Amino acid sequence: MNLSLPAFYGYLGQLAEGALITVELFLTSFSLALLFGIILAVATSSKSRIIAAIWSVYASIFMGVPSLLVIFLIFYGGSAMVTAVLGDSASIDITPFSAGVAALSIVYAAYIAELLRGAIANLPHGQFEGARALAIPPLIMWVRVILPQVARLALPGLVNVWSFMIKETPLVSLAGLNDLVATAKIAAGATKEPFIFFIATSLFFIVFSAATLWLATRLEIRLDRGLTRTKA
Repeated sequence: MNLSLPAFYGYLGQLAEGALITVELFLTSFSLALLFGIILAVATSSKSRIIAAIWSVYASIFMGVPSLLVIFLIFYGGSAMVTAVLGDSASIDITPFSAGVAALSIVYAAYIAELLRGAIANLPHGQFEGARALAIPPLIMWVRVILPQVARLALPGLVNVWSFMIKETPLVSLAGLNDLVATAKIAAGATKEPFIFFIATSLFFIVFSAATLWLATRLEIRLDRGLTRTKA
């Protein structure tokens, strides 16, 4: 290795900072996508044709357009769109981080909403009828009765969305964000040691995915408490 130890540790420190930015971007985006996805799933569970039409347009656009294109659209055109809608006084400067959060949240909210909609549709209709018969307020019905069951049914799909989303966060580096992948690319180019830094970056995503699977298994066990499993 043609790299001194002080320089090597310096680049490792930069990789750690890039990894922190990647995790912050991912957790913020996934949290917002999950929140918006739940709201969309609940809102579109009604029989309103207008809501169904709006949902159809939203899902068709953001489930059919590459995430990278949405990132570029928000980063390069978001400020102009805000100015066009709210006027010159509302001009804002959109950073790569905020553009990435907005784009990933909007795109993956559609996937999460579609997943939750399917889980809601698979619930026995008697769950809703029973809650209404007991005069349970709608908000309490959704929070305490429906959504816990939906979470159990949708958990495998949500884990898949989580995994896909973490692998798409490096796309934001193309808009100028100094995340883990961008930092590894800079370090590899400066030191002429691409394998060291790209392998270290790969190990980060592998460890993150392994931790995700472990946590998902623990969460599934917790959500399945009280259920009686039939023996094959």
